[in-house]
Amino acid sequence: MKRMKRLATFFCLPLAAFLCLSGCASMAPPYTQPPTPISSAWPSGPAYQKGEGLPSDRAAANLPWQEFFVDQKLQELIALALNNNRNLRIAALNIERSQAQYRIQRAELLPKVDGTIAGSGQGIPQDLTATGKSMTAEQYSVGLGVSAFELDLFGRVRSLQDAALEQYLATAEARRAVQISLIAEVAAGYLNLAADRDGLQLVRETLKAQEESYQLIKRRLELGASSELDLRQAQTRVEAAKVDIARYTTLVAQDENALTLVVGSPVPAGLQPQALAETIAVVRDLAPGLPSEVLLRRPDVLAAEDLLKGVNANIGAARAAFFPRITLVGALGTGSDQLGGLFNAGSLAWTFAPRITLPIFDNGSNLANLKVAEVDREIAVARYEKTIQTAFREVADALAQGGTINDQLAAQQSLTEAAVASYRLSQARFEQGIDSYLNVLDAQRSLYGAQQGMIATRLTRLLNLVTLYKVLGGGECTPLLQTP
Repeated sequence: MKRMKRLATFFCLPLAAFLCLSGCASMAPPYTQPPTPISSAWPSGPAYQKGEGLPSDRAAANLPWQEFFVDQKLQELIALALNNNRNLRIAALNIERSQAQYRIQRAELLPKVDGTIAGSGQGIPQDLTATGKSMTAEQYSVGLGVSAFELDLFGRVRSLQDAALEQYLATAEARRAVQISLIAEVAAGYLNLAADRDGLQLVRETLKAQEESYQLIKRRLELGASSELDLRQAQTRVEAAKVDIARYTTLVAQDENALTLVVGSPVPAGLQPQALAETIAVVRDLAPGLPSEVLLRRPDVLAAEDLLKGVNANIGAARAAFFPRITLVGALGTGSDQLGGLFNAGSLAWTFAPRITLPIFDNGSNLANLKVAEVDREIAVARYEKTIQTAFREVADALAQGGTINDQLAAQQSLTEAAVASYRLSQARFEQGIDSYLNVLDAQRSLYGAQQGMIATRLTRLLNLVTLYKVLGGGECTPLLQTP
């Protein structure tokens, strides 16, 4: 009967410890979200003209990327990148790592029971035995044991668990931030490649026109209608166009390489843009919403807040270090000097060794650890606020550019049309002998610059929409979290 009572007592220890643990309270200070250090509204002024955008209930944070990027080729390219990009793969593996670390920390809340089977033999010389004869001593044991299980009466272990959980959540948000940045990077690479291919096509057309002008002036020189200077001036434009062809050819190749890297695999030719004109409808205008609603849902802001919560939990662990730590060590099993006698009557063996550690004099290390934890929280608050301020600035910059880009595009279009007309008139006046070829060259340079500016402005408008998608939180993404 006594043996059964001892067995019951021993096996109830982990249960009693768990009950004590469940009733303990963390000593971490209550978490309160810091106030947002930004204005309650976006900036206003001449640069922030409101476009049509999407309805207010379809802000960027509520718009999946598949609806934002409507070009079919780009959608397929983004999907390919989401499956193959190595940075995104690393971020996903970091989530698994943080999840495992959280499980390790959570396991500290429950006792660990180990099973042991041991056997030993020892030869004892005759001088050390009571009988005066040498002998062999054998010992065998089988048992279950609990080693160094801490009763978390003051919430130290639970605070560490909470900190690990927040680290896991922050890692998941970081992965979402990587995904949003990846989508935007693929779209930007796609548009840059299209723009540079447009530039290459423009240079080829310009070279063709310059060579025709060169041949025309060469024939006029043979007829005495033009000078050697006109011919050499025309030749300079031909050679300049050849230089630009080489430069744009390099840029296109580099754009293709950059797109291959960000996608993580070779990009099929059928998914590459041929000209920027094909990508005008790649993205749609969108409404930014309110700063407090939008920015607090950005993954980098959420990750910064999760890290702040984790640092706040560490304060609880630092505070608990000032209080006694109760550790349980116990074992239950059987022992015998013969292998066959392990389970005979009278073979029961047990140990129970609770230990209480009370910090008395630690040279101020516990106080210093608490100070470190409190300063870490202040640092985390500052980083959280800086993340929000940076996000506000990024959105405001994108809105400022988006508010003026349509006016810039319209002005650039008018400039290009005027340059075309000027070039035609100067060419006609030269052919009629009214003006020198120098006026034609000036008109050609102006037209070429205006056409390049048109490509750049169209690219800027599209990249601005891509940037807005990114800085406003990237829209809805597939849930990334799994139950730890």
